[in-house]
Amino acid sequence: MEHEQSYHYQVMRRAIAAIDAADDTITLADLAAEMQMSPAHFQRVFTAWVGVSPKRYQQYLKLDHARSLLRDRFTTLDTATEVGLSGSGRLHDLFLRWEAMTPGDYAQGGAGLTILWGQFDSPFGPAIVMGTEKGICGLGFAAESGAEAAMADLQSRWPKATYREDPATLTPWVNAAFAMKGEAQLHMIGAPFQLKVWEALLSIPSGQVTTYSEIASAIGHPKAVRAVGTAVGRNPVGYLIPCHRALRKSGGLGGYHWGLPVKRAMLAWETARAEAVA
Repeated sequence: MEHEQSYHYQVMRRAIAAIDAADDTITLADLAAEMQMSPAHFQRVFTAWVGVSPKRYQQYLKLDHARSLLRDRFTTLDTATEVGLSGSGRLHDLFLRWEAMTPGDYAQGGAGLTILWGQFDSPFGPAIVMGTEKGICGLGFAAESGAEAAMADLQSRWPKATYREDPATLTPWVNAAFAMKGEAQLHMIGAPFQLKVWEALLSIPSGQVTTYSEIASAIGHPKAVRAVGTAVGRNPVGYLIPCHRALRKSGGLGGYHWGLPVKRAMLAWETARAEAVA
């Protein structure tokens, strides 16, 4: 199933590139031909991944999609700070057990930590997943940068840790995360300000978005919008801590550490699924 999800994303990644290059909506037949697949096969793969028609999905990928999300699916974060860092958070249909590392431990750069890692398939392409005995601490997507660069990026966050390849130990948490059922444990490693920002991100429901300024207000630092943006970009657990749901107040997508094509795909994928069950 995991390999199938990754295959679907690779097809969709090529389809997204074709959609971006087109001046107008592309027909199912033309998209299928671009993917070198029969229309029936492409439709099956497409629907299995996103759950809506290619025509509808193209509407979610238009450049003004972020603005429409802010207009129709914006959420406030008034209650974000009411959730304690040691409590449980709910992200779409997935329960996450959240445990934050102390600031002192964070300042040591991971010294004394053994971090396990493995390569996995995901709904958004190949992923590098890292974790301690307490849960997943790193999740990076390699579709744009490549596995080697994603690995180096995550390791640079905890330069003094010991790393050991051990995908078997991580597999139950990874399966829970990408299947969106069960419990995936997170062991977040960050500075106190970063942890507040990541906590606020957890309160954004799937299929909805908020702004960097809204997050800044929710954590009690309304003028720290730029610092919030930096903390969002330093989120070590992409997708599970949904930094892709944070947008600029102007309606721009903003940046995304693992590549804007991945962010756009995540937002479109979540919006399509949210509207399909509405």
